[in-house]
Amino acid sequence: MEHLHSTLRYLILFFLVASIFISLSKWMGKKPFSKGDKMTYLMTLVFCHLQLIVGVILFVMKGYQKNFSQMGATMKTPLLRFVTVEHTFLMLLAIILITVGYSTAKRAKDDVVKHKKTFIFYFIGFVLIMVSIPWPFRGFGHDWF
Repeated sequence: MEHLHSTLRYLILFFLVASIFISLSKWMGKKPFSKGDKMTYLMTLVFCHLQLIVGVILFVMKGYQKNFSQMGATMKTPLLRFVTVEHTFLMLLAIILITVGYSTAKRAKDDVVKHKKTFIFYFIGFVLIMVSIPWPFRGFGHDWF
């Protein structure tokens, strides 16, 4: 399950980068919103939600929810603080922002506004995700996969 969670991050990053690039270039170029754009933005959203489900399952399987009852000790231990609070909260916030971005863009009438909203929300989500991934160089003992 952990391997799936780690592998999904690369699919999310791929689709997020693609969505950000497409939405920025089409927003600045005032280009129409195509079915391909919608599919790319939707796949980004779907992989984020799938990652959330896998993450919640892992969170419970590893027993991290128990750390909430001992928050003082959790906050003093960098790995537990990261997994229980930082990673969980920032990833959830990123997925919420990406979901809001997709939903507001879908409802917008103007194509340029659709691209603008997608870019803003997906970019902020991307930054939050990049900050909260337990990269190997962060010292938490996670591998690249």
